Amino acid sequence: MGKVARGVMALSTKATHRQTRIHNQGLVLRTLYDRGPVSRAEVARLTGLTRTTVSQLVGEFVSDGLAREVGRGPSTGGKAPILVQVDADARHVIGLDLGERAFSGAVVNLHGEIRRTASLPVGGRNGEAALQVVYRLVEQLAGEAPGLLLGIGVGTPGIVDASDGTIRWAVNLDWQDLPLGRLLRERFGVPTYVANDSRAAALAEYLFAGGGGAANLIAIKVGHGIGAGFVLGGELFHGDGFGAGEIGHTAVVDDGEPCRCGRFGCLETVASSRAILARASDAAAAAPDSFLGRRAAAGHALDLDDVRAGLDAGDEATRRIVVAAGRFLGTAVAGLIGALNIEKIVLIGSVAALGQPWLEAVRDEARRRSLGMLGGGTRIDIGQISTDEVVLGASALLMVRELGLAPVR
Repeated sequence: MGKVARGVMALSTKATHRQTRIHNQGLVLRTLYDRGPVSRAEVARLTGLTRTTVSQLVGEFVSDGLAREVGRGPSTGGKAPILVQVDADARHVIGLDLGERAFSGAVVNLHGEIRRTASLPVGGRNGEAALQVVYRLVEQLAGEAPGLLLGIGVGTPGIVDASDGTIRWAVNLDWQDLPLGRLLRERFGVPTYVANDSRAAALAEYLFAGGGGAANLIAIKVGHGIGAGFVLGGELFHGDGFGAGEIGHTAVVDDGEPCRCGRFGCLETVASSRAILARASDAAAAAPDSFLGRRAAAGHALDLDDVRAGLDAGDEATRRIVVAAGRFLGTAVAGLIGALNIEKIVLIGSVAALGQPWLEAVRDEARRRSLGMLGGGTRIDIGQISTDEVVLGASALLMVRELGLAPVR
């Protein structure tokens, strides 16, 4: 992400020897990671550190298994230099996505490559019962993780205090002031970082999908719930009260339908997957001989695949439902354009599978409701990571915080 991560201390004029060493370790490791395979001499040139310091630190990384020698580079007249790179599988991270209907996770290596996956149904559990599902999922993944476990990264819905991993409020799971970060650290004995799932997904889009070409990014996750994640200046923005991006519970309809948060007319009541499916079911019931009516008569509850099938078949009732949901979301996006003037916005989550008709409705409404100069300069697209964005983002957050490594594929 273009700078030394927060976990590596900034030097002051009175920096202690330990602080200097931590700084140098982060600098050398990041250089091996970003530039490897690379020689020790080249690391010294790139970092400005002495060759003695670099050789000592690289030797420690090699001894610890975090880096490895991979042959010799071209000679410039003397002995060919030995090349070194970070061993991507020397450490692994468990990334979790505490999702809508299932808790899923993966074992991820230092290059952001998924090595193992697992998923457990939530089955309507909340409170302590849902927490036990989290424990079982981590235990399953930890038992399958090759090599050393660096830590656990978690993406969860709700308002999360990212400084200590406390979930201040997650309405779906009935969690309030749950110290999930501390509980996982104590139970499994490894560093743990917890973030809101939309912010974790935003980090994944920034790092893994080419978003890093821009300093700023908004990722809006639209599924059972709706939330946004902001990357500002290459860093996740959490907000003063850790609630940045909770756009799903902003009222957009006066005297609208009740929301699970206790308010009325929230964006989630008109633009989420639940809202779309509720309207599709109403349309099916009102017109049993329609496309949606026939799909519902097949004996199963309508899902987003049915809605997508209706779009593909050119069904007008389905199109109206999808476009209406997209326009409500576009209204919220217009507010973000005016407030932040961020020119790259990506839409992710299960509803993004509805594709072009939904996307065009979002784009059209966002530009219609925002200042022309700002709206015209904003690019709104469907995200490039179709699955695992929360898992990858939560994993990357831990790598950045613990090692100063920003995995980019």
